[in-house]
Amino acid sequence: MAAALATVFDSLRDLSDSPVFYLVILVIAVFDSVFPVVPSETMVIIGGVAAGLGDLNIAVVIALGAAGAFIGDNMSFEIGLRAKVPVTRWYSRSEKRAKRLVWADEQIEERGGLLLITARFIPGGRTLLTLSCGITGQPHRWFAKWVAAAAIIWASYAALLGYVGGKTFEDNHTLAFVVAFTTAVSITVLIEVVRYFRKRRA
Repeated sequence: MAAALATVFDSLRDLSDSPVFYLVILVIAVFDSVFPVVPSETMVIIGGVAAGLGDLNIAVVIALGAAGAFIGDNMSFEIGLRAKVPVTRWYSRSEKRAKRLVWADEQIEERGGLLLITARFIPGGRTLLTLSCGITGQPHRWFAKWVAAAAIIWASYAALLGYVGGKTFEDNHTLAFVVAFTTAVSITVLIEVVRYFRKRRA
């Protein structure tokens, strides 16, 4: 397992030496917002590690990661908006489903901004929420403001996490990737655990 991880990270490390990796970060961040199976955090973290090693510029990594996330979130919103009519029609066929849609709308209006920031750190959660914002017809200006803030916070967190790892383990590139990636996963798991217990308490 360790050998396989080392091979993967070494391959990504070789690619991250090139400025082409800037484009990879942007494209992956865009698609991850629509298709949550794409590992955008990993790419931004790797970009941060490469910046820590002196191969890339940390400011550009953060900017492109945030830009990709912002574009992708808006794409997800537009998909939800265009699917509003058939989805609303389907929910209206059942009183129970209709109440769920009303509840989602109320939750987004009441806590939407903070939810959008929190969801950006939860793979899959951000896609579900951005789609829901479109489906429930939230104002686009309001949505864009909050996802912009979420994208900047998220990209800064992931890139700086990698940057610190790259600076700390300059002599062991694979270890820098592994430590930064493991830390990011641990933080995500911690967020999920906190959300779970808060939900149970509520």
